[in-house]
Amino acid sequence: MYCNQCEQTAKGVACTTIGVCGKNEEVADLEDVLIYALCGLSLFANEAREKGIVDDAMDRFTMEAVFSTLTNVDFDPERFLVLVNKTVELRDALKAKVAAAGGKTDFDHPAASFTPAGSIAELAKQGADLHFIENLDTDENVRSLKQTLLYGLKGIAAYTDHASILGQNDPAIAGFMYQALAAMLAEGLTIEDCVPVAMKAGEINLRAMELLDTANTGTYGHPVPTSVPLGHRKNKCILITGHDLHDLELLLKQTEGKGIDIYTHGEMLPCHGYPELKKYDHFFGHYGTAWQNQHKEFPNFPGPVLFTTNCIQKPREDYADRIFTTGLVGWPGITHIADKDFTPVIDKALAMDGWQDDADNGSVMVGFGHNAVLGVADKVIEAVKNKDIRHFFLVGGCDGAKPGRDYFTKFVEQVPSDCMVLTLACGKFRFFDKDLGDIGGIPRLLDVGQCNDAYSAIQIAVALAGAFECDVNDLPLSMIISWYEQKAVAILLTLLFLGIKDIRLGPSLPAFISPAILEFLVATFDIKPVDTPENDLKTILG
Repeated sequence: MYCNQCEQTAKGVACTTIGVCGKNEEVADLEDVLIYALCGLSLFANEAREKGIVDDAMDRFTMEAVFSTLTNVDFDPERFLVLVNKTVELRDALKAKVAAAGGKTDFDHPAASFTPAGSIAELAKQGADLHFIENLDTDENVRSLKQTLLYGLKGIAAYTDHASILGQNDPAIAGFMYQALAAMLAEGLTIEDCVPVAMKAGEINLRAMELLDTANTGTYGHPVPTSVPLGHRKNKCILITGHDLHDLELLLKQTEGKGIDIYTHGEMLPCHGYPELKKYDHFFGHYGTAWQNQHKEFPNFPGPVLFTTNCIQKPREDYADRIFTTGLVGWPGITHIADKDFTPVIDKALAMDGWQDDADNGSVMVGFGHNAVLGVADKVIEAVKNKDIRHFFLVGGCDGAKPGRDYFTKFVEQVPSDCMVLTLACGKFRFFDKDLGDIGGIPRLLDVGQCNDAYSAIQIAVALAGAFECDVNDLPLSMIISWYEQKAVAILLTLLFLGIKDIRLGPSLPAFISPAILEFLVATFDIKPVDTPENDLKTILG
């Protein structure tokens, strides 16, 4: 096992015996062999596209398969056995189509003819023998860029899969995915070869986030500013966490009229702002913060919990009997809802006690996506011109349990009263309930949404730059980004593709970034690690 794809990787180097996320060695090796098999499939997929052969079903499968290897998504070995075998089956079928079209099929890389073992244990052994990450390249800098690209691909796959669920697709994204996966097998590459591909990944991720934004807002309406209760009321209840809006909608429909309230957790909080979701009377409020507190929160929630996508570590066994998963999420011993019929979850909710009293724990505001913010752009622009607003801070990204993440809370607490804070993703749960007041009636803390809603933040920044007739980098805007997993890597590549500079990244820099590549990022984009809140604010504001 060698895994360094997340921020919490052991000792800041790599997890080699068991993942900090809870992933065991067997699952890590199975993930490696799946990616390896997908690289082999990609060799033929690229050739197929040259011959005009495009398989939408295969494209969708590839996104799901890559997504399944993202941190905290799937820990179920049985499912990886199925995914690997399906990958090879698709590869061989595509090889026959390419051959019939007169395309190249005699690839000499072993991945092109990889034969998976028949059992999970033997397949995991094949994965271990690959030493996949270590063998990406002998040059540490090229290996570093390949890893950055690979982890960015996992984030792209996540956003593309979510968009596909709601009917938004772009075949160009899958086309790039195949090219980039095939590049993992290439030898003799240089830094100069790899950097443009990484920047292209940022461009492709921007398109993926645009598709997802179109899918979400086209289906559920543009988010509107909405107050969300943090307390509870006497009733049966279900907690839903993750990112999947479609699963939330299905759960709301299936629980309507059954005397069950639906509470969000983690990245589901922004869903309260969507008009087509907030119309359900039993879509009540938000419970808990983010995944780093799950083991404290879930035993105290008197109802079942439904996981829709990654963001939560594997649940403890002592409350696993009331945990359910859907979509790509899978853990051994946890009930998986494969057909979107949430009857088992509903039955569990009705059997459990639910809340026995009412509690008012205050509320938070959500719903400040690009449509809502740009709707008051004239007030924002006027406030800047009148010097009522001195600076904007985008403080967002992933959350985690590693020490140092209190930096983001302390930073927000110390932001001067004439500055505004935009936030998104689960990192906001370090400070989402802080009362920062307002400036001219505009809340100083604006929740833009989920991690994929970085697209909204980008649209806001671009619009402000247009209004002030300047470059985004010339705006009184600073980005303070927390990262944990691979969607954050994809977003970072998008920001770099857009030429955004002076990003502060924390709580620590990626372990897969080599010293030379870090030097390149500093020289080209002035990207830097966070310091202390006091020093960073002093440097930014002068």
